[in-house]
Amino acid sequence: MAENTQRTTTEDTPTAYGYCSWHQRFAGGVRLIEVIEQGSGSGGALYACSPCRTRYNLVPFADRPQP
Repeated sequence: MAENTQRTTTEDTPTAYGYCSWHQRFAGGVRLIEVIEQGSGSGGALYACSPCRTRYNLVPFADRPQP
């Protein structure tokens, strides 16, 4: 039987190419991990790739339970 070699992606799981804040290089599949808010400044955001999310046990911001 022929094996499907294409990956299946979920509609609600976005993938992007960007800078991973943990290993400090560009990577595919980065997800938003932390939003840094500042009262009067611009703030920032931290993104992590899939291997870093696994290694450091990081939960993407969108996947966290709402308070």
